[in-house]
Amino acid sequence: MPGAHLYYEVRGSGPLLLLLCGGNSDAAVFDGLADHFAADHRVLTLDPRGNSRSSLDGPPVDQSIDVHADDAHRLLDLVADPDEPVRIFGSCSGGLIALRLAIRLAVPRPQRLAALVVHEPPAYALLPDAAQQLAFIDAVHATYRREGIEAAMDRFSAAFGGRPAPVLPEENDNTDFFLAHVLRPFSHCVPDLAGLAPLTGRIVVAGGQDSRTHEVHRPAVALAERLGKELVLFPGGHVGYVKHPDDFGALLRTSFEGETATGGGETASGNSPCAPAVGIAGVRDLRA
Repeated sequence: MPGAHLYYEVRGSGPLLLLLCGGNSDAAVFDGLADHFAADHRVLTLDPRGNSRSSLDGPPVDQSIDVHADDAHRLLDLVADPDEPVRIFGSCSGGLIALRLAIRLAVPRPQRLAALVVHEPPAYALLPDAAQQLAFIDAVHATYRREGIEAAMDRFSAAFGGRPAPVLPEENDNTDFFLAHVLRPFSHCVPDLAGLAPLTGRIVVAGGQDSRTHEVHRPAVALAERLGKELVLFPGGHVGYVKHPDDFGALLRTSFEGETATGGGETASGNSPCAPAVGIAGVRDLRA
């Protein structure tokens, strides 16, 4: 990719499924879920640029939803035929990337997007108290700059019911890069609701059963309302797919099949409120 060497994994065979992780995670966070689907899907996972094995070519910079969506789009073009439909699951900030990617796929080739499930994307700008929520994100970033990672993550835990961040499977700890260059720009990004409107028949907005009382859950509720969708509750909390990969995967499979059947052939506009543009190397293929 221009500006980065992107690490990705492919396993299984069948319909194409792209899993987009969020925050400071990498492809390892999806190992359980990817194995669940690999029995009958070709599953594509990746380390987002700047995280773990996806190294940047230059010094770290603030990250852009558009750049990450470009990365995923180019990766799909590399591993799949141009007209091959893809199912997409995006978790947390990976959900924001997935929303942008869905529009980019559907504008030139409506059939390319089979179905999309976004799970608790941090679209705080959609909340009625957006200014307050984004001020909180800014305060977490300021705490990181002033006091370091531990103090910032302690403050950030308020978004998750005051609980510390769970220990997740990961190749490397990317918390430093996340707090410095991902948290603020991603949290301030506003989804392109007008561009998504024609695609709502192929979109499922999801939240965690166990995170319903957490601040991180609220943007999913707001997004579902703005898109005219019912929020679907999945097993576990914000990262329920780690603890419950099979139960989570079963409901995800049902959600994909329902949206694939009702999706239709709509097209979408391609306007983005979240700027820049970008790039592929460092590959690993896990297909047998």
